Amino acid sequence: MPAIARASDGILLGPIPMDFVLFALTLLGVALFHDHTLKVAVSGLFAIVAYKLAFTGFKFGDGMPGLGMHFAHEWVTLANLFLLLMGFALLARHFEKTRVPVVLPAILPDDWKGGFVMLVMVFVISSFLDNIAAALIGGAMAHQLFRGRVHVGYLAAIVAASNAGGSGSVVGDTTTTMMWIDGVAPLDVFHAYAAAGVALVVCGIPAAIQQQRYSPIIKNAHEHTRVDWPRTVIVVAILAAAIVANIVANVSFPGLADQLPVIGIAVWLVLLLTAGLRRPDWEIMPETLKGTIFLLSLVSCASLMPVEKLPLASWQTAFGLGFVSAVFDNIPLTALALRQGGYDWGVLAYAVGFGGSMLWFGSSAGVALSSQFPQARSVAHWLRHGWHVALAYVVGFAVMMMVVGWQPHPPHKAGSTPAAAVATH
Repeated sequence: MPAIARASDGILLGPIPMDFVLFALTLLGVALFHDHTLKVAVSGLFAIVAYKLAFTGFKFGDGMPGLGMHFAHEWVTLANLFLLLMGFALLARHFEKTRVPVVLPAILPDDWKGGFVMLVMVFVISSFLDNIAAALIGGAMAHQLFRGRVHVGYLAAIVAASNAGGSGSVVGDTTTTMMWIDGVAPLDVFHAYAAAGVALVVCGIPAAIQQQRYSPIIKNAHEHTRVDWPRTVIVVAILAAAIVANIVANVSFPGLADQLPVIGIAVWLVLLLTAGLRRPDWEIMPETLKGTIFLLSLVSCASLMPVEKLPLASWQTAFGLGFVSAVFDNIPLTALALRQGGYDWGVLAYAVGFGGSMLWFGSSAGVALSSQFPQARSVAHWLRHGWHVALAYVVGFAVMMMVVGWQPHPPHKAGSTPAAAVATH
């Protein structure tokens, strides 16, 4: 048992600051108690705040004034994330009601290649829609295509496809959206697709063959369905508003994005202005609010960590974070990396995004899909039948290192690890 020591900067458990111990316990609680994740996350946040009030203080000072200054510094990021998570939930519902996901299966081949092409569709949908929504849409399509009999290995591949598709797009995954909000340029994560595309093939083909053997594809159930084009236009307008707002705030008016949650405001303006054309599903807001508070609690916990004591940013660290992400939520891991700075953001986006697919609870997309298919809630079955996901992660990462390499970006925000300390090997 490691000895507990008191240091000038707080309590140490062996070499580990107590801040990280409390954070790790919070993440472990989230992983173990899936039905109480909100309570665990909020309790963890209060425990970390209480510890820092009593022992270490905050970056901007001690006591309540230091806590107030900390969140005054973080409020724009948290507000942007809050608005985007709430708004993208409505966006996902709009996209589902366009009936595009119902029409798409009509173009699929009739054999195992149909199952693989469906995974490619999930990958593409996730590039412009949140990966949770893409996974749920993929699950709905799979339920129709395979008569409700969906193999666990194929469910793992749906989650992997949704996480892979979102890894190279700042509007495709909560983690990459966090990077975007924090000041990482969209092109700085795009090369994640060098790994994500390879990983999709490596896990997608075996999964499609598994599914075809388990329950062959049918695809003509909704061949007469028509697309709701006005709702489709709304989806495009919301995504365009987010992108344009980011460009305006960072190019036309530099510094504006540090003062106001510009992207989130733009998304909600379009949602409200188009509500008369197609009504958003306001009914999902209470449940979405719970999930949003959960994620913001974890992000807030990460913002309180002494990141200067973390291992230096390197490709080895990023590779390891992929496996950590399979057990712990990737949102706080990303928040820690952003505070530390100096990562190759495309490599990190792939690692924490796709890495979470290796277990069903390793990503929000997996947790969401398992609510549709309870048979997925077995670690043993997921590892046994979804073996190709872990293989795909390693192969994809190796290909990216060979083709793109490790290209760390200088810390983009004040307070990050100095560029000279970033590992470049």
